[in-house]
Amino acid sequence: MKIGKLPEPVLIRSILKQVGHRRKEVLAGPSVGVDCAALEVEPGEVLVLSSDPITGTVKDIGSHCIHITANDLAASGAEPLGVMLTVLLPEEVEEPEIRHMVQEAEETCRSLDMEILGGHTEITRVVSQPLISVTGIGKIRKEALLTPAGIHPGMDLVISKWIGLEATAILAKEREEMLTERFSPEFIRTAREFSRYLSVVPDARAARTAGAAAMHDITEGGVFGAFWEMASAGGVGLEIDLRAIPIRQETVEICEFFGVNPYQIMSSGSMLIAAEDGQAVVRALKDAGIPGTVVGRTTASNARILRNKEEIRYLDKPQPDELYRALEVKKL
Repeated sequence: MKIGKLPEPVLIRSILKQVGHRRKEVLAGPSVGVDCAALEVEPGEVLVLSSDPITGTVKDIGSHCIHITANDLAASGAEPLGVMLTVLLPEEVEEPEIRHMVQEAEETCRSLDMEILGGHTEITRVVSQPLISVTGIGKIRKEALLTPAGIHPGMDLVISKWIGLEATAILAKEREEMLTERFSPEFIRTAREFSRYLSVVPDARAARTAGAAAMHDITEGGVFGAFWEMASAGGVGLEIDLRAIPIRQETVEICEFFGVNPYQIMSSGSMLIAAEDGQAVVRALKDAGIPGTVVGRTTASNARILRNKEEIRYLDKPQPDELYRALEVKKL
């Protein structure tokens, strides 16, 4: 396709016609010549915004971009309403690829009762693969908004599902040929299907009912990065039982294959939750069909301690995400 905005017929055919309308709050959505979306909210309701670029994967990027942004909104306690998408595409892209990408995004929005509100789509030489930048919009009552201000010493820390789900699924899709050198097709298929766990919107909903004080979607930098960021934002220390951190065997083995640290790898699909009663959160998650594990507590000191039986180490500042290093591996 030619550099620049998508031709109007393609825009209508493969973008606008793929997008549905389902939220009463949406007064103006995507349309030719319309640059802004409009949402009507009631008095006392807060609009929550989040923005993310999706650069770590190409396969299933349409679905992935919606989940990542919805998860950010859910971490504040907000109900996700919709997204604005900026889609930058290389010259060699074909229209069926564009349509499939938008259909993926729309299907994921439908599953979460969200809308694609608008955005911008462009063919450009500045990218070598599809890149989507997402702005998400959610709403919540002002008094229910969750922020790091709710964190204080003596709280339990809970992790929902398992860490490393996002990176495991990405590597199983993007590096499937390499993984077949060691793993069975069934193993790789299971790892690929971890993408079905990427949404933490249900996790957040369950945790809120059980009195969550703050939540943090575990994304870039992995669970170690999430621990550091929550402690910094809340002004607390941490004491974590390393052995309690939940992780799937598929994640362990794939990270070993690429020589990367599973505790420092993208982990969307897992939520870090601070609460007065961690076991109540675990029970609420279980009632929603979601595994949950208490992994530690916040403390009054500045120390961020990781315990492994009798061994004690201190958490380092967030490091570059290990997924990027794994994707750079060409041949083992």
